[in-house]
Amino acid sequence: MQFDNICELLKREAGQEAITATDTTSTPPTITIPPALLLSAADCLYRHPDTYFDFLSCLTALDNGPSAGTMEVIYHLYSIPFDHSVALRVEVPRPAAPGELPAVPSVSHLWKSALWHEREAFDLVGIHFEGHPDLRRILLPSDWEGHPLRKDYDEQEYYHGIEVKY
Repeated sequence: MQFDNICELLKREAGQEAITATDTTSTPPTITIPPALLLSAADCLYRHPDTYFDFLSCLTALDNGPSAGTMEVIYHLYSIPFDHSVALRVEVPRPAAPGELPAVPSVSHLWKSALWHEREAFDLVGIHFEGHPDLRRILLPSDWEGHPLRKDYDEQEYYHGIEVKY
């Protein structure tokens, strides 16, 4: 299935508003969808017999910085039987108050690999995945302060009496 066919399928199954932008210059080609339609779009791509994206090969979160005011989650999907791939991109606003986390629905009920990927994105970038069954830090200690891949992250000087900077 070609990228244009995947876009048409998503518009037909999840609604015309399911796609807010596309990028055919990226590898794989990327579809930007609103967070509220992520689950219906992901479910469609996973279950539809013409796409069957059965493998979430990567989930990445990034912070576009305070000046942009947005954060993103990017899902790389691959269909093993059809040998085609696509990326879904969801953009959320940065939280207004310190300590608040932007939220995106969890896709871990569709792809089990999301259980680990979403924990890593939560730990390092501070994205909250609503519905994740065990959302906790995976790389840093549970009492670590902040999310180190955020553009405005301030590294703590000491952790349990140990100097962090070296």
